[in-house]
Amino acid sequence: MVQEPCVFRKPWDLAFSAEPEEVGALRRIMRLHLGIWGLQHISDQAQLCVSELVANVITHVGVGTPATLTVSMSGPRLRIEIHDPDTRALPTLLDAAPDAEYGRGMALVGAVSDRWGVQLRADRKVTWCELSTGVPSVEGSTGEARANRVEALLNERARERPRSAGTAAADGVGETAVDVIVPVLHWLRGLGRDPDEALDRAQARFATDVGEAEVPGS
Repeated sequence: MVQEPCVFRKPWDLAFSAEPEEVGALRRIMRLHLGIWGLQHISDQAQLCVSELVANVITHVGVGTPATLTVSMSGPRLRIEIHDPDTRALPTLLDAAPDAEYGRGMALVGAVSDRWGVQLRADRKVTWCELSTGVPSVEGSTGEARANRVEALLNERARERPRSAGTAAADGVGETAVDVIVPVLHWLRGLGRDPDEALDRAQARFATDVGEAEVPGS
């Protein structure tokens, strides 16, 4: 049975001004990134959450408020965060009437997401929600275990790198992987081992593993 390739989903963020005109651009950026990540099937829900979370900042904090959209994977869930500087205006889930013009934003987020919440930090508020993706969890038992472990490691290293606003999720994955591999080669050399030999052996084992994965019924 052919395994689906492990998609490296690098966290990204984007600073923006909380203006009504920015909502459409943020939705398009979200749709683009989810396409890159292979998560098109939750694009509509994710775009709705972005719209409502940003609208919440515009309505309750103020037009023009500097804010940041942050998107990452939390196990098998897509995590969407909106950061803003006001730690007083907390989102609440209102029981809005069907014909009410306002008050339904967080209810919509709650309806389409698995969960949502608010985190207060020293200098900002983080309103977040998480959507089920159906992809294997790094910690779970589904999927290719070794590929999932590597994804977890690369995600951790990616968080240590400065993140460029609007950068495609797949960008920089090769560089991050090299950052992981090179110290191992130095370590092997320090033990008196031949790094080239280790790379050759790893390549041979990788080719064997790929061949076995592509055998029907394996």
